Amino acid sequence: MSSPKREADAGDGSPGTDPVSLEKPGRARTDWIVYGVTAAISVAFVLWGGASTGTLSSAAETTLNWLLRNVGWLFVLAATGFVVFSLWLAVSRYGRIPLGQEGDKPEFRTVSWIAMMFSAGMGIGLMFFGAAEPLTHYVMPVPGTDPPQSEPAIETAMATTMFHWTLHPWSIYAVLGLAIGYGHYRRGRSQLISSAFTPLLGRRRAAGPVGKLIDILALFATLFGSAASLGIGALQIQTGMREAGWIESLSTTVLVLTIVVLTICFILSAVSGIARGIQWLSNINMVIAAVLAVFVFVVGPTVFILELLPTSIGVYIQDFGEMASRSGATGGKAMQQFLANWTIFYWAWWISWAPFVGMFLARISRGRTIRQFVAGVIIVPSTVSLVWFAIFGGAAISQQRKGLNPYGNGSEEQITFNVLGHLPWLSITAVIVMILVAIFFVSGADAASVVMGTLSQRGSTTPARWIVIFWGALTGAVAAIMLVIGGDEALNGIQNITFIGALPFTIVLILLCFSLYKDLRDDPMMRRQTKGAEVLEDAVVNGVKQHEGDFELQIRASNSTPEDTPEP
Repeated sequence: MSSPKREADAGDGSPGTDPVSLEKPGRARTDWIVYGVTAAISVAFVLWGGASTGTLSSAAETTLNWLLRNVGWLFVLAATGFVVFSLWLAVSRYGRIPLGQEGDKPEFRTVSWIAMMFSAGMGIGLMFFGAAEPLTHYVMPVPGTDPPQSEPAIETAMATTMFHWTLHPWSIYAVLGLAIGYGHYRRGRSQLISSAFTPLLGRRRAAGPVGKLIDILALFATLFGSAASLGIGALQIQTGMREAGWIESLSTTVLVLTIVVLTICFILSAVSGIARGIQWLSNINMVIAAVLAVFVFVVGPTVFILELLPTSIGVYIQDFGEMASRSGATGGKAMQQFLANWTIFYWAWWISWAPFVGMFLARISRGRTIRQFVAGVIIVPSTVSLVWFAIFGGAAISQQRKGLNPYGNGSEEQITFNVLGHLPWLSITAVIVMILVAIFFVSGADAASVVMGTLSQRGSTTPARWIVIFWGALTGAVAAIMLVIGGDEALNGIQNITFIGALPFTIVLILLCFSLYKDLRDDPMMRRQTKGAEVLEDAVVNGVKQHEGDFELQIRASNSTPEDTPEP
């Protein structure tokens, strides 16, 4: 691997014109401190769960309750702060800065770029919660809002779902993706999260113990975030197999076997490389997902779905401030429980996904400007999420209003299949859902395992296969433990561990915003712009003083004399 790269603004004195020397392919060198500490603690966690599930479950629940009471507010404030920061960067003068050298062209076509980032970012969550969340908020509204299953409850249910799935998660991803992509492709730094702290900490500290701690926290968050997704995917696939008649009952054995199969699949995808693996899977899955959405839209309550689209946008914008300020301080235990089950769990999940989704987004976004990156990463997926939830959530709410009761016993993994059960061709659509969940997870975990390898091997863009396989296998083991400690309420075990794993990295992301801002202020383009404004202002002031406003500006070589300059 190459040595630390020189900054883009070094060289001939013309800032930003020199190409940055990026990492050349070669043998990856393992950072045994980052890898060893994280691996040892993670393996200990798996062994603890295997040897004494009860004590691990009790410890996780106790820790979670303490954190929710004392630092839950940090998630609420930080998540909205990331939205404001990302959008501000896009519309500010920094939006013109490219993730790369001026003149670099994007590596992937826009369609493939969007498909890859969307599939890696939250595809499995949309499949799991697409019908479940709007319907759950309709049947059991947010505390202190609307009566259950009332007309106003529809609006609040859709707005709350949009709040959880649009601007907030993608802004979290955008912050880390921008910091890594800008630092690597424009400044020539390694693709380590610690390297993005160079402007704030300095090169030595960012590469020293503090930087290693940052990368360790990122590894933990990535491991538990991707394990949570694997657990959620396994829950839904297991339910789908029962609906399709492949199994008679739900059991822990089936869950573990599902996890094993999915883990093998995403490891194989990861070692095949991005172009052949993730891009191929993502494009296929986007087509299948679109076909399923169109099917539900056409055979479902089409007019009701169309009416939900503008309603959801309007109520989301109208209630944004109220939703962003919800806390246990004003809503009591009921609101605290709601936040723990929904909002704070989502923020923790998104933050735990941020290291690998953000780093993956950075890897596929070279050549795009900050403004293009933010628009692509935030606006496009948010729009797709809006349409997705309007279709599946609209179908679910419409059926509930008609008395078909797709809500059932409130099991999130069951609701999607309950909705499809009241539409034609359940045997086919159930299989399609399982395929979508499996491929969405494989493509997401594919990216996660590669990124964990990158973090373990000093930012190498091509980590060794053995380390990718190790993290993939450990992800499957952690997912199995998460489900087991949750018992009958398997999702609770996933939520508990995800929250605990994401909290330390939340602080890292907050500090990362300050580091990125400091880095952008010193960007060659910004320095040129500032210098140009200063020179122009001085020239105009001198022209007014010397020539009473009747003057013109000329450009000539700095070592030339007035006689050398041709007459205009």
